[in-house]
Amino acid sequence: MLEAEKISYVHRKFSILEDIDVTVNTGELLVIVGPNGAGKSTLLSLLANELTTTGKAVFFKKKTFKQWDDTELAKSKAKFSQSNSHDIPLSVSNVVMMGRYPYFNSIPHKTDEEAVLKAMTATDVTHLAQRDYNSLSGGEKQRVHLARVLTQLDNDINNTLVFLDEPLNNLDVLHQHRIMHTIKQFTQKGHTAVMVLHDLNLAAQFADKVMLLKKGKIVSHDVPQKVFTREIISTVYNFPCTICSNPVNNNPLIIFGT
Repeated sequence: MLEAEKISYVHRKFSILEDIDVTVNTGELLVIVGPNGAGKSTLLSLLANELTTTGKAVFFKKKTFKQWDDTELAKSKAKFSQSNSHDIPLSVSNVVMMGRYPYFNSIPHKTDEEAVLKAMTATDVTHLAQRDYNSLSGGEKQRVHLARVLTQLDNDINNTLVFLDEPLNNLDVLHQHRIMHTIKQFTQKGHTAVMVLHDLNLAAQFADKVMLLKKGKIVSHDVPQKVFTREIISTVYNFPCTICSNPVNNNPLIIFGT
């Protein structure tokens, strides 16, 4: 689904990422974790074709992004960013409809309206549909943009790909888990997701694979059980921890400060 070999990124002569190899399989949820400044968001932007790597090209379905038709790429790949405009003079439903722009010229079709409703239901914002976007709280805006991204990929294309940069910011516990379950269901249908998270326990609970970064390099890239060990996490985060078994799925449960 997604392949990158020896990709690097330098900003003003400062190396942000160095010789990163990434392979993400179809139907996989890859979660990228690491301390502040590890290069997580930069790596996500490189993989999503928002930045240009100083290394080799990134391949999506065996093609570089330059080989894709723009409209088809927009229907196959979407990205949720940490920073979104705080001033959008539209209703919530119209903001979510922006995700359907690749599918119609001027007037949305019934399928577009259905996709918007489905995405708004998944992110619990249907009751906000007619609200002015600018009147929402930070967490509500976050969920609206998640709905916009999800509706962009609501189609009959096999193996679509979504990138999510800290999608759980400003969300309460209920909505954090609701969004993670929604993304997991997306991948279980044969699609792929690459996500940046700070919450290691949510990463351990939901990820198929975890990539742990520190100072622009990969420390570990494997299943959660092999990445989240006491030795690795304590060393990378420079803080003691204990690893227990999560009663939900027997994946690692990380307790810091012990």
